[in-house]
Amino acid sequence: MPLDAICLQAIVEELRPQLLNLRIDKVQQPARDQVILLLRGNKRLLLNAGANAPRIQLTETVRDNPAEPPMFCMLLRKHLVGARVADITQPTLERLVRLELDITDDFGQPGKRTLVLEAMGRRSNLILLDGEGRIIDCMRRVDADMSAQRQVLPGLYYEPPASVGRLLVTEETEDGFREKLSAANPERQLDAFLLDSYFGVSPLMVRELAFRTTGATDGRLFELDEAGRDRFWQEISLFVNAIKENCFTPIALKKDGKPEEFACLPIQQYGGILETERFDSFSALLDSFYEQRERQERVRQRGADLIRTATTARDRLRRKLALQEKDYAETQDRDKLRICGDLITSNLYRMERGQSKLTCENFYEEDCPSITIQLDPLLTPQQNAAKYYKRYTKAKTAEKYLREQMEIARRDIEYLESVLEEISHGETEQDFIDIRGELKDAGFLRKQGKKEVKRAAKPRTFRTTSGFKVLVGRNNRQNDQLTMKDADHRDLWFHTQKIHGAHVILCTEGREADDDTIVEAAKLAAYYSQARESGNVPVDYTAVKNVKKPAGARPGMVIYSTCRTVNVTPDEALVKQLLVK
Repeated sequence: MPLDAICLQAIVEELRPQLLNLRIDKVQQPARDQVILLLRGNKRLLLNAGANAPRIQLTETVRDNPAEPPMFCMLLRKHLVGARVADITQPTLERLVRLELDITDDFGQPGKRTLVLEAMGRRSNLILLDGEGRIIDCMRRVDADMSAQRQVLPGLYYEPPASVGRLLVTEETEDGFREKLSAANPERQLDAFLLDSYFGVSPLMVRELAFRTTGATDGRLFELDEAGRDRFWQEISLFVNAIKENCFTPIALKKDGKPEEFACLPIQQYGGILETERFDSFSALLDSFYEQRERQERVRQRGADLIRTATTARDRLRRKLALQEKDYAETQDRDKLRICGDLITSNLYRMERGQSKLTCENFYEEDCPSITIQLDPLLTPQQNAAKYYKRYTKAKTAEKYLREQMEIARRDIEYLESVLEEISHGETEQDFIDIRGELKDAGFLRKQGKKEVKRAAKPRTFRTTSGFKVLVGRNNRQNDQLTMKDADHRDLWFHTQKIHGAHVILCTEGREADDDTIVEAAKLAAYYSQARESGNVPVDYTAVKNVKKPAGARPGMVIYSTCRTVNVTPDEALVKQLLVK
């Protein structure tokens, strides 16, 4: 769900005491719509102006930054590094936050800057203002062609978004409420009536108020008797008082362990369909809620071209393999061609030039049944026999060639499947750079003259409960590096059985790994594989010395022997717990 004004108020109230008087040490822009302010005390303030997840929060998630910072990031660094947070405010129930900052300019004079986050869905924006309220620059410029009512451009004075004209829910009185209720269409649903009448309420909260009033989210006004109207007003009053007194609780609603909604007040409308999880802070709630969504968005933005390339190549190979399998099946009937040639040769004395078919006895079968052989009337009988022998020889040669080509196609399809799995687990910009380089080396991407910035990519590192270090490869080339070069021959190698996934190395340092450690390493292997969403996943493990790489094999492709297998269920909470940050 998008962040509503009430949740935004709860977040602002939580952040204010934590941010006041803190100094901004660094400014980062890890994604197009995200800015992170690194504050004294090792605090990371995230301002997200993305259409799908606009918000402000303190975050524990470390995001990878591009090699070259965007221009807007450079501008923010110029104006905000060294500034102190003077205040953080939100106009009443508006999806807008103002971060007031005290700065010292280049001449040593004190000044003011304001960073405005408009968390308004597809119209979200992040705007930097000077001390007079004039726009210095913004994340998204809005000119007259885009909006005739309100422009957001450098040099203009900042004007907040226009009011929608509805009454703030916190300003409603009982008399005003009853008057609106009497004038409303009785066929209207309670939630629609609230959305039409008041400003500052979200669809989730009006459904909740309707549910608490009638026991259903789709109750209609005509169903309310006098007692029902009293109960409706009472629920609204409790709701308004919670807003005024800032009585908020960070709550996530989950289905099968996956977050579906979040709220700042208890939600009853889903009954037992969704599980409720409470968090210590709204920042922790938002980190948890948006983590998977951000990973998918990051893959979509940074890995879209890689996914398209790998998918196109894989689908092309599948079509090619289907044709090869069809041709291969035809070669299996080649003996019929040789028999036809033999029968024509043995019946030359009966044949004349210009015949279109030959009917004779097939002495290769019991009882010598009659057989009809098609002939080319333009050829002599000897030439027709030679033609059948030639087709037989060609089919025999094609069988060997097709078998080799099908093996190569299957190998490449399997490799591309593993690349697609790598992309889905990509986290940093370097991950995608490495995968792009891997596809170029494999010949699936054209090499260009422009050189990409390369950094020393390191594998994911984990520490088991018993203290063993576990390394997880990020891509196929790193899998090869880990398994074939970096790992000690006594270390244990883990991989999902017949399922694409990362190579996982349990560094034993000559010690004996206990069963719990092996299970934890196996869960990491299952999590970083195509079976992430499955249960009871078979994971093979063996000593590194038993893992070999065949000559000419694609990156990441290995063979192994004398393995053991353990069945585990991927556990995201365990992965986060064991991760070494």
